[in-house]
Amino acid sequence: MSLASLIPFLSALVAASAADLDPAKLASATVTYREIPREYQLDGVIEAVNQATVSAQTQGQVKEVLFDVDDFVAAGSIIARIKDTEHRARVAQAAAELDSANATLNHAREEFDRIKGLFNKQAASESAMDKAIADVKNAQARVEAATAALEQANEQLAYTQVRAPYAGLVTQRHVQVGEMANPGQPLMTGISLDHLRVTVDVPQNLIPAVRTGQGARIHLPGNQVVMATGMTVFPFADQGSNTFQVRLGLPADLANLYPGMFVKAGFLTGEKRELAIPKAAVVQRSEVTGVYVLTDGQVRFRQIRVGRDLGDALVVLSGLSEGERVALDPIAAGATLKAQSQGGGERHDG
Repeated sequence: MSLASLIPFLSALVAASAADLDPAKLASATVTYREIPREYQLDGVIEAVNQATVSAQTQGQVKEVLFDVDDFVAAGSIIARIKDTEHRARVAQAAAELDSANATLNHAREEFDRIKGLFNKQAASESAMDKAIADVKNAQARVEAATAALEQANEQLAYTQVRAPYAGLVTQRHVQVGEMANPGQPLMTGISLDHLRVTVDVPQNLIPAVRTGQGARIHLPGNQVVMATGMTVFPFADQGSNTFQVRLGLPADLANLYPGMFVKAGFLTGEKRELAIPKAAVVQRSEVTGVYVLTDGQVRFRQIRVGRDLGDALVVLSGLSEGERVALDPIAAGATLKAQSQGGGERHDG
């Protein structure tokens, strides 16, 4: 095919393509107002609900420390052992005293049965009978005291094996092997990642709206937003900052969250009307954010300023008015704009 015969063919092809790029055929959406939650965003800090320092409950030399910082500990696991030689000796001594007390009680009961038989036959005096009854009561009291002493000794022995109250991570280790541990002395500090919450310092002028609001949303890293599972407002203000501390519960199935991380807490305090458009309509050209507006059968590119992300849409702060239509396929709209502006340059709205 010669060049002369090819030119008319290409011209016809361009004309046909331009005819297909009809603005009326572009998928579009109307700029409308939406009722969206009014949200006050404040900085918050993630903290663990369960965070505690495990202390020694008995005295003794630290024999073994089984975990260190950043180790995961299962609930009920032994985290440290205290030398138990003395405690085992006390258990053995208490057990022997209980055996002796039981033997004394058995003897007192046998003597009581013997005296009672004689007393019934009027062969024993009333004072002998009273003494036999008193001996049985004294022996029973001794058994009860020895039983309590044995339980206490066993409990002290159990304290030599220090266990984790819940599953979590070790954040601090306070003792070394060979040190003497005394009751109340810190041994290990840990936190649980199973239950987390967010603490926020809220200015006093916002507290009435927060108390009567619709809850709170927590904005996590990675543009993830979750609703707070609960909210606790402290009934007093900090004297230094005049702010109220508010605790927000986090869902239990969130990953990659750790105490100390900063997040945004958004308190929902009503609703307001905002212009919004679908996300699909928004296009980014270098540093310019804009949309393709369909007006008077033409396509025009217009710069806009957007605000909050509503999930499926974006709030429009400026550049659009209610009732205008925007193209949902920026690529097709751009091709249509290029086709309609051939010879006159691309048209833009100010």
